[in-house]
Amino acid sequence: MEDVSTLNPCFTRACYAALMTGAHNWLRTRFFPPIPEAIRDDVALLRANRVETLSPMLFLMLAATTPTAIYAGVQTVHPIIRIGFPMILAVIGVMGFLLLMHKRGRRMSVRRARRMISESTWLSGTTGAMCSVWTVVNWLAAPPAMHSYYAMIMAMGSLATAYCLSSIRFATVVNLLIGLVPISFLMLTSGIAPEIAAGTSLVVATIFLLRMILQQHDQLVDMIQLQHQMRDLAHTDPLTGLANRREFDMRLDEEIAKGDEASPFAIALLDLNGFKPINDQHGHAIGDGVLCELADRLRRACGDHAVVARQGGDEFAILVPAGSILLNTSLADHVLAALAAPYRIDGRLIAVGAGIGTASWPENGDSARSLLEVADLALYAAKAANRENMASIETIGRVA
Repeated sequence: MEDVSTLNPCFTRACYAALMTGAHNWLRTRFFPPIPEAIRDDVALLRANRVETLSPMLFLMLAATTPTAIYAGVQTVHPIIRIGFPMILAVIGVMGFLLLMHKRGRRMSVRRARRMISESTWLSGTTGAMCSVWTVVNWLAAPPAMHSYYAMIMAMGSLATAYCLSSIRFATVVNLLIGLVPISFLMLTSGIAPEIAAGTSLVVATIFLLRMILQQHDQLVDMIQLQHQMRDLAHTDPLTGLANRREFDMRLDEEIAKGDEASPFAIALLDLNGFKPINDQHGHAIGDGVLCELADRLRRACGDHAVVARQGGDEFAILVPAGSILLNTSLADHVLAALAAPYRIDGRLIAVGAGIGTASWPENGDSARSLLEVADLALYAAKAANRENMASIETIGRVA
């Protein structure tokens, strides 16, 4: 019986491609798992700040070891490698140290953080490759009795670099592979028992360090995700999922701080009419359902054009920022129209009205306090007018 691969070479190539793709995906997921989109900026900032803190000493170490590297070089090695490489590394070390010291204390933006991570990765990879070439060439040119010195120089440099770049997982892995794999291979294949033992120890230490770096990365991601969750809890209403009073006040202060009289904005305060009887007659679960449904209606009515918050109880607030299309509408009428229909909660039809008061910046005030006071007075007037209307309807009904 003929082999399947002989009958169909495409089948063999497809299987091989699938196998390689699967192996690549496994390695990528295992060693470079994706970072959740919501925390990528925070991870980048933390990585860059750590690198900025530790790198000056790494650059100083790189520059300080240049004289000893030149002194330890084998005379038969070409001067470009024996002297030129260490001199280039010394210049990189001094310039890198001065540049980082000049930028110290400057605010770290996300854009700058990403640029620093990218620059650190390729710069450390380039310098690591130069150090590795210098080490391997001198090792091959030196007598066996001197091999251990070059291995020690390369190992210490690579491990120090890996520590400084440990927050940048890809850069760390690349530097360890470039710096330690060649010298470890030479030690393991030297045929000299002490060098084989030292090479084995170096490989074990590298694997252990890689393991620690991967664990550190997972812990870093978990910590930032936990911080995000805590921040969300601190600024989100747990029942409706809307922003809470703290978040609303903060966003209002930000809007006032960047305010331009040519670009006004508005706020609105809203609460329900007769919400307490709903809780008394139907229970708090039904009342909570009404609040959640109201929150959904407010979200749909405002979309991404306003910040909707729950102030507490049945009180809500809306911030319509400058430039929002909602500023071109009657905000009160737009919101009340969205809330007019009865609420169907657990099969029960609940009818409840709402009152709303609005205020515009800077027309009705130039501070958060004055805007809230104007909106609150407008809300009170709207509720009073609603009560009068209801009383008039009830009187007409009795006369009839």
